Amino acid sequence: MTRRRAAVAAAGALLALLPISTSVYATPPPEVSAKGAFLLDADSGAGLFGKAADTRRQMASTTKIMTVALVLDTPGIDLERPIAVQQSYRDYVESNHASSADLQTGDQLTVRQLLYATLLPSGCDAALALADTFGRGATEAERSASFIDMMNRKASALGLANTRFDSFDGISSHGETVTTPRDLAELARYALTFPAFREVVNTPKAIEIAIAANGNSRTYTWTNSNLMLAAYDGTIGVKTGTNTPAGPCLVFAATRGSRTVVGVVLSDSERYLDAGRLLDYAFNSRTAESKQFLDRIRSDAAR
Repeated sequence: MTRRRAAVAAAGALLALLPISTSVYATPPPEVSAKGAFLLDADSGAGLFGKAADTRRQMASTTKIMTVALVLDTPGIDLERPIAVQQSYRDYVESNHASSADLQTGDQLTVRQLLYATLLPSGCDAALALADTFGRGATEAERSASFIDMMNRKASALGLANTRFDSFDGISSHGETVTTPRDLAELARYALTFPAFREVVNTPKAIEIAIAANGNSRTYTWTNSNLMLAAYDGTIGVKTGTNTPAGPCLVFAATRGSRTVVGVVLSDSERYLDAGRLLDYAFNSRTAESKQFLDRIRSDAAR
């Protein structure tokens, strides 16, 4: 065998040992405005793209991914369990100028309905209701603190070494609700294994009937804050987040064909455009360049 033929054979043997991506990359990785970003294959967990992927940043309301995942991980969870809305939940939202599902004091909503209220309009009142219900302790403060501790223990169990929570909703009083793009993508990948989570984040609008405080019924309507659902074909979620320390954030996932990818952009003024670019990179698509996509995400700039 000649040296050239031997070298070719050796190279072929080496390539056979390397993992082969199922994506066809016709273009180089995109440039994104995000300070941190990560994209992974949901099936294999393989990283497809990273930018400051292991740098800790605040995560705003993407925190609620863990809040809901932790509730769904409760042994014997009853999603139809009724929970009464406390006045303190409304007071909490008002005092923190937080996003709200506009839960009305005395109304009874099921756990399932509170999942929608937490993830679609990003209701901090709904997140508090879940923390107060599934935490442990004699007071609301004790139960909420217990729930946050459970969030941290779950993060550790999932191997999210760079993730830390000091809140159940992203309102971080000490700036210690932090994660990395890689960790947050892994968390979303885990959350999407729960059928109820996947169903909720893939819902553009939820109309739910709850028992009102006076015994009558009340209709709640919550619209998903994630513009990707309407803008990018195949999107299945996941969660928006915005506050001053964190900047605009987005956790997103999409399926095309047999492939599902999960992505994160943190502190990104062009979060939807960058999400589209990353999905195009994974799917060898040009959707994010289309007029339809660009028109649908323009409303984010006006918010």
